[in-house]
Amino acid sequence: MATTASPIQELSQQERDERGAQLKREGIVIRTYDLWKTYIMGDQEIHAVSGVDIEIRRGEYVAIMGPSGSGKSTLMNLIGCLDTPTKGLYYLNGKLVSDMEDDELARIRNKEIGFVFQTFNLLARATALHNVELPLIYAGVPSSERIERARQALRAVDLEGRMHHKPNELSGGQRQRVAIARALVNNPSILLADEPTGALDSATGNEIMALFERLYKEGNTIVLVTHEPDIAAHAHRIIHIRDGKVERDEAVAHVKRPS
Repeated sequence: MATTASPIQELSQQERDERGAQLKREGIVIRTYDLWKTYIMGDQEIHAVSGVDIEIRRGEYVAIMGPSGSGKSTLMNLIGCLDTPTKGLYYLNGKLVSDMEDDELARIRNKEIGFVFQTFNLLARATALHNVELPLIYAGVPSSERIERARQALRAVDLEGRMHHKPNELSGGQRQRVAIARALVNNPSILLADEPTGALDSATGNEIMALFERLYKEGNTIVLVTHEPDIAAHAHRIIHIRDGKVERDEAVAHVKRPS
């Protein structure tokens, strides 16, 4: 069944711009309206994401959770501006990114989104410092400023002392910390983490999740994508995805442990 036009699609450009400005004033970093991603396979339409409406405010720590094939990875790609929706609107920090061309999306990815991947995605021959510098190089930041900001980002993840080491000289947990520092170095609107503990043992994974909690308490907006309930439980809100739709959206109660 083909998707039909939605009233949100009929907004004028001025109305779309005004809506973006209002969302930013209200501290809403992510807002999707009737978001769809449809793939054509032969004579079939596969709706990987089907009319998703989500809202994430600045400073929230949210997990997007669902089983394999639920549409969570497609939704992550849309939120991360790695893909464009078939239909619907997506605002990121007040900018209507669903209407953007590839060049504009590349700039948004570099400036507004810090990515943390399961497999770290570090350059093997580069030091931790240089790996963290990379987004700043793409952004055209001068060398002296790049180095200082990369040092600060590594300091934020307790890894400044290993900044001259290459990935093969670091443990898995340290490599993920480098990846998190790289994600933080541009002061992005959101930190988007895709199965960030998937390549780590459970003890190291717990250390990384403790780091995310600390970054959240320092004011970072974190969106965590996972299929594991115990990882999602670290977040303060879980959006459950099934069959391309939001199944439920729930707050997570965190019991404060006695010191």
